[in-house]
Amino acid sequence: MYAGEHAEPKRSHTGRTLLSILGMVVLIVALSWGLRTFVFQAYEIPSGSMEETIMTGDMVFSEKLSYYAGTPAQGDIITFADPEIASRTLIKRVIATEGQTVDLRDGNVYVDGVKLTEPYTDGKPSYPLTTAYGTSITYPYTVPAGEVWVMGDNRTNSQDSRYFGSIPVDSVTGRAVLKYWPLSSFGLLE
Repeated sequence: MYAGEHAEPKRSHTGRTLLSILGMVVLIVALSWGLRTFVFQAYEIPSGSMEETIMTGDMVFSEKLSYYAGTPAQGDIITFADPEIASRTLIKRVIATEGQTVDLRDGNVYVDGVKLTEPYTDGKPSYPLTTAYGTSITYPYTVPAGEVWVMGDNRTNSQDSRYFGSIPVDSVTGRAVLKYWPLSSFGLLE
């Protein structure tokens, strides 16, 4: 500083700091919303319909990117809007896709006449269920265009397509890919 000059008083940066923090919070909320809406969703499993693959209380991530350009494939574990309670999300395994024929015989599942090998059911039988009100299912059942047939891995404790029929592909919200809780069960879903 030269003689006769005075130092400028420091201005308060409180306003700028608060604005910066607010901007960061808005950015984090927007990113979280975008990821949850378009990329992945976390779910806690409320029932035993997918046991032993996914246990009651397990937490899984369902990713959404796979189905933007494609459709569910046989064997995928998917999340979808419950056909009876729209605000509820269900998780089941895709057994057949559009045009395929599902048959249940002697406790076994057949798709297009071929008996499925299903180690994830732990040998539990797959029998027809009493259907939901207004639903009629006769076997063999051909899955309509734009729909998939889903079943829980715990065949003796799952209300699935045997109960409510095949589901529209546009009700699918994602593909369950990762079990992240409890940590002792952490891993990819198959």
